[in-house]
Amino acid sequence: MKNKQINNKKYNLPDKKGNFGQFGGQYVPPQLIEILNEIEKVYLELKDDASFKKELVDLYKNYIDRPSLLYFAQKLTKKYGGAKIYLKREDLNHTGAHKINNCVGQALLAKHMGKKTLIAETGAGQHGVAVATVAALFNMECEIYMGARDIKNQKMNVYRIKMLGAKVIPVTQGQATLKDAVDVALGAFMDNPEAFYLIGSVVGPHPLPMIVRDFQKVIGEEVKQQMFEAEFKLPDYLVACVGGGSNALGLFYDFIDDSNVKLVAVEPAGKGEKTNKHGLALKKGKPGVIHGFRCNVLQDDKGEILESYSAASGLDYPGVGPELSSLQESGRLEVVGATDREAVKAILQLSKLEGIIPALESAHALAYGTKLASKLSKEEVIVINLSGRGDKDVENVYENLINMKE
Repeated sequence: MKNKQINNKKYNLPDKKGNFGQFGGQYVPPQLIEILNEIEKVYLELKDDASFKKELVDLYKNYIDRPSLLYFAQKLTKKYGGAKIYLKREDLNHTGAHKINNCVGQALLAKHMGKKTLIAETGAGQHGVAVATVAALFNMECEIYMGARDIKNQKMNVYRIKMLGAKVIPVTQGQATLKDAVDVALGAFMDNPEAFYLIGSVVGPHPLPMIVRDFQKVIGEEVKQQMFEAEFKLPDYLVACVGGGSNALGLFYDFIDDSNVKLVAVEPAGKGEKTNKHGLALKKGKPGVIHGFRCNVLQDDKGEILESYSAASGLDYPGVGPELSSLQESGRLEVVGATDREAVKAILQLSKLEGIIPALESAHALAYGTKLASKLSKEEVIVINLSGRGDKDVENVYENLINMKE
């Protein structure tokens, strides 16, 4: 792992116990700690292995189609009249989102561990599609746990998952959304230690957040090189949506020690910050434990986890990655929100101006990033991570969201 600098201190987290400051760790039963420690041992052996790296780079290039484009959104820039707006086009990856970066890496790890079954959770369905895709590629069985509410809103991705040969297992407990899918998927993993739990974001007990981050950081590494080629400088701002936070941390990680580059996390403000219908874990949460790790999490005065909300299924999560919680606490990360209404407006705007239909999750970053651009000078540059494409959201937007009331 590359050392980084924040205020002349080496940034080399997590520590050996899986902590990012006060966040992270392993808050799970002993039998699961043993399994996780074995995953970490194999991963640390493989991550610097030349043949493993060669295989991973080959998959990035020839299967995912990396590097993804860094696109100058000329018409969007002109409309807002301020900073240049670039879009990191993760929507052009195979399967249509950044999720595949992590999935090919973890599937390779599972293959080297001799695993034959992949277990995963999914919210918006993009991670489920990516896991089902790599399961087909590596000839593995696959079980995808998905909240019943998300199954209804993301029918297209459910069809894709089934077409790829995986089982979609509906989760009806709780809100029947992403949090509940993670609960049930973790339980299934504990019942079947011969399977490999391919988690979809930078969440969960150590070493899972570190592993996902390491497979996603290719996004920021590419942006750094592409920006020098396009503008002969680093960007002034990086903007990404945050649910669990893998696309954001993937964009931010290689810039953590570049203090002149501002890192902006856009959380789902849902129906509004003053309502109880949002997913503002970084902005309004408090340190607590969820799904086996410590992070900022939405909770009441008694420490009970509150329900989150977002029209974007992939952002509907009451917690957030421990590393993002740590970066916020250190002052390195700026945290803002965007509402459902603002996200839908951003989807329609990018579609009509640039001919690009973004995912509802990515549209949160677009909503804030364009607003920010209008306040900056024309010499400044913003990179917005377009983490996924919007095919999956078209029906939901037009049937349920486009005419939403204030």
